[in-house]
Order: sequence, then C-alpha cells, then structure tokens
Amino acid sequence: MKKIALAIILVFNLNSFAQDDAKTLLDDVSTKIKTYDNIALDFKYVLINTEEDIHQETRGDVIMQGDKYKLNILGITRIFNGKTLYTISPEDEEVTVSNENSEDTNTITPSKMLSFYEDGYTYKMDILQNVNGRKIQYVKLTPIDSNSEINHVLLGIDTKTKHIYNLIEIGNNSTKTTLTVNSFKTNEPLSKTLFTFDKTKYSSYFINKID
Repeated sequence: MKKIALAIILVFNLNSFAQDDAKTLLDDVSTKIKTYDNIALDFKYVLINTEEDIHQETRGDVIMQGDKYKLNILGITRIFNGKTLYTISPEDEEVTVSNENSEDTNTITPSKMLSFYEDGYTYKMDILQNVNGRKIQYVKLTPIDSNSEINHVLLGIDTKTKHIYNLIEIGNNSTKTTLTVNSFKTNEPLSKTLFTFDKTKYSSYFINKID
C-alpha cells in the first residue's frame, strides 16, 4: 500500500515538474516574440482528414505586427488592420469585409499563432525530436473549454532560438492540420500601408460586408 501511495505521489510530482517546464518554455517563447517589432513567416500548410479522404497541401506567407497581419494562402489575401478583416479573392473578384472575432478561442488566427497558448489551454511537455540537427521540443496543449472543436495542439519549439517550428492541430472531427515554418524573419522594413486596404485597386470587385 505504501508503494502504491509513493508511486502516486511520484507521478503527481513528475506531472507538476513537466507542467512547470512546459510553462517556462512557453514563457520563453512569448518573451522572445514580444521583443520583435514584426515577424515575417513563410510556411507549409497541410490539412488531412482520412475519414473524408481529404489531403490538402499548400504554402503561404504572413507578415504580423502586433494584432495586424497580411496573409497570403490558397490564392487569397487576408488583411487585418487591427479592427477590420479584408478577405480578397481574385478568382471570385470579391472582397469580404468583416470584424474578426478576437473572442473566438477555437480559431488560431495568424495574429494569435505565436501567442494563442497563453490563455484557454492546459499544457504539458511532449516528445523531443531532432529535425535536421535542430532540437524541437513539443508541448501538448489541451483546450480548457470542453466544447472546443480542437482536441489538442502540439506546438514544436526550437530549443535554441525559442522560435516556433511547427503547430499541429488535432480536431475533434479527426482533422489534422499542420503548419510548418520554413522561414522566420524579424524586424523587416515594412511599408506604412502594408495593413491598409486600398479599395481603388479593387474597384471592379464585389464588396461583401458582413456585420
């Protein structure tokens, strides 16, 4: 009986240390990211759902400055100026104008990608991998909200640079989404109008405003 009690205490302590280590690593990442004026990423995006026989793979790029971002993916450009989101689709010749819902914790937007884990998740250390000579430590994050569409997220962190290497999101509908950072640049010279939507460039487009 004493051995069982000791084993339970040991497991509890190990879990506590693992969570403390995970928090320390995430805090290091957050602190490092906040020192940058802006961040520019090139990334690979893969979405897999075996039940629906879906396998989608593409590349994209995003520039982020605070809450603002400009994202290019799947031929669509999304510009968020901190208040309003403009989704530009050249194929449809349409611009959708909406207010991004910053309260939606089920969606990891570009501006949240590097900091989403700060609220709404429990976390613990996962596996450590060697990726082309880089040590990538994974942290498993589980939503506190039991109604979340996300089952869990694995966040891969370069232990040397404290930059995020990849993000693997597992949905409750068996969808696996992986975003892998190919290029991570910081403090780039940005145009003052980068996050400004210029309607004169899209005068022939249909403007769809969503309240």
